[in-house]
Amino acid sequence: MTAIKNVRAREILDSRGNPTVFTRVELTSGAIGTAGVPSGASTGEREAWELRDIDDSRMNNKGVLQAVSNVNGTISSLVVGMNADDQAAVDQAMIEKAGENKATLGANATLGVSIAVASAAAADSRQPLYRRFGDLFGIDNPTRLPVPMFNILNGGAHASDSTDFQEFMVFPLGVDNFEDALRAGVEIYANLKSILSKKNYSTTLGDEGGFAPAGLDTITTLDLICEAVEKTPWKLGDEIFFALDVAASELWRKEGHYWLERTDQKKWSSAELIDEYKNLISKYPIASIEDGLDENDWDGWQLLTQEIGDRVQLVGDDLLVTQKAEVEKALAQKSANSVLIKLNQVGTVTETLETMALAHANDWGTVVSHRSGETEDTTIADLAVGTGAGQIKTGAPARGERTAKYNRLLMIGDELGETAEFRSPLDIDRA
Repeated sequence: MTAIKNVRAREILDSRGNPTVFTRVELTSGAIGTAGVPSGASTGEREAWELRDIDDSRMNNKGVLQAVSNVNGTISSLVVGMNADDQAAVDQAMIEKAGENKATLGANATLGVSIAVASAAAADSRQPLYRRFGDLFGIDNPTRLPVPMFNILNGGAHASDSTDFQEFMVFPLGVDNFEDALRAGVEIYANLKSILSKKNYSTTLGDEGGFAPAGLDTITTLDLICEAVEKTPWKLGDEIFFALDVAASELWRKEGHYWLERTDQKKWSSAELIDEYKNLISKYPIASIEDGLDENDWDGWQLLTQEIGDRVQLVGDDLLVTQKAEVEKALAQKSANSVLIKLNQVGTVTETLETMALAHANDWGTVVSHRSGETEDTTIADLAVGTGAGQIKTGAPARGERTAKYNRLLMIGDELGETAEFRSPLDIDRA
């Protein structure tokens, strides 16, 4: 047994300049693991609780000193001496102490320790983190690199005055290897910047590194991205597809309708929004739609899945919040066919892997994802490979907290060499 010797946390900054938790775990062997915890802006109401200080005298009421204190006090006393190889036991000890929805300790406190323990255990066994995740997930020799979704234009809660939809992504499903997929994303992103500039749109960046021009509706945005793809060697609808994150919970109004202010300023019912998606997928090579309806619009999700679930990946993020119980509900109700995986929505590595295992057992897609407030931590790259997730979202090919994940995947690809796999997670008819 290699026991946990020391657990320490401190406050650091995320990519939005807001405080977050950094955790360091040391084992009796001398092995060390670290973690920087991300934070979201567009969050689901059933996410595990992110603990923030209620103190308007510092850090704009967003400090995490209490979460840090919980790591250095309660959690440290709980897990020091435990076997670092037994990830499930360490996580379960924190789960029991953290209370419902992690509200007592904070998911930002438990997650930092959980990831750092996994990282330390990997270092102790002299294996890369993706192999440690593979061991925990039951994959002896993980070799699959994920297809990236590049968020090249940001809107919604991630960019003021930009598009109604939160993310417009290019999705290189038909490219042969990860390095070329990354190249495609970089080239399309650069072309989009040039096109926006020539058309006198702003090229300022949103939270996830995508461009965030004001004054664009959905159709104009998709047309601009088509133009950006056409200026590359990559074939639209054969090698390059689109993915959307609508973040429809941000568009839902308590009066009982969706409000797309920048599209046509009319009230949309669930059925009308579904008809709009049908129209969009008939005109553009859209392979994936995330959070197409509100997180509580279960009837709408059933209809959406019934209407286009055989043609498009329908990803639940706010709907499912990486929670096993929510995926079970969606499976029973035939709502969605894929789950977005965000470690901080649930608060431990073990619970994340349980949700992914349930999805895989039911032939659902899994999309490992960053958050809009990120750190330089590259854990999600290793998680995507270790679990064979097949897909990853980590923003535009810009800004260090985003490119760190892409660069980590390049390094993993080098380690895997000729054994590396890269294939589409979706059945796309290119006829």
